[in-house]
Amino acid sequence: MALTNPLQFVQQVRAEASKIVWPTRREVMLTSAMVFVFTTICAIFFAIVDLGIRQGLQGILSFF
Repeated sequence: MALTNPLQFVQQVRAEASKIVWPTRREVMLTSAMVFVFTTICAIFFAIVDLGIRQGLQGILSFF
């Protein structure tokens, strides 16, 4: 593994950092809204599944 001097390393890091493309405010807001909606849908789904499993187990256990 070749070693580079610190100055060259810093120059390479700055060159790579200049290639970063930051999202726009609109993109951040849109993806944040999508995450919120998907999380809400998942929470509702798992709440319904939990209710179904609970009712099923209560029905099974009521026979015993």
